[in-house]
Amino acid sequence: ELVRPGDVVWDVGANIGLFAFSAAIRAGRNGRVIAFEPDTWLVQLLRRSAAIQPEASAPVSIVAAAVAGSLSLQTMMVASRSRASNALAGYGHSQMGSISETQMVVALTLDWLSARLPPPNVIKCDVEGAELEVLTGQPNILDHIRPVIICEVSGQTSERMTNLLLAARYRLYNGEKTLSRGSEIERASWNTVAIPEERLQCYLT
Repeated sequence: ELVRPGDVVWDVGANIGLFAFSAAIRAGRNGRVIAFEPDTWLVQLLRRSAAIQPEASAPVSIVAAAVAGSLSLQTMMVASRSRASNALAGYGHSQMGSISETQMVVALTLDWLSARLPPPNVIKCDVEGAELEVLTGQPNILDHIRPVIICEVSGQTSERMTNLLLAARYRLYNGEKTLSRGSEIERASWNTVAIPEERLQCYLT
């Protein structure tokens, strides 16, 4: 619904690539998908999947790194229940269960990446509670490039994420419903779609 032919899509927290490879089909051969994933086990799986995508899909590039608030080295915790619940140290949800291992990972910022990669039309962000860190202090992305943002927002960050996105002149929508003016929400929720005000007519029915 949000990815158009020719779009550049950044998938932050790609996990096994469900969103990344679906976006590649939607973006088509003239688009591009860049998937960011720090877990080394998942990275090798993503690269194997990227190598066998059909020609009609956008190429999918895998970046073996986390996205965070600063260029840094961080500790990532690998969840024992499911790698979908992996999180950087200091974040994560109860679904993690215990921690099966930790990995030292490189962390990059959205603005640093935006100076080195094709700018995104759409960003998907699923980072297990670290979404505020990922998006705060990134003026080139939020004020100039202004992609559509699909974001999982935890209850702990909901109020601050709402304030951040509204201040950047985004409108918020319930990502679990068909996008329309009737699906606008006042507060960022678990499945939030944030659309720049100047692009509303492109996406809303």
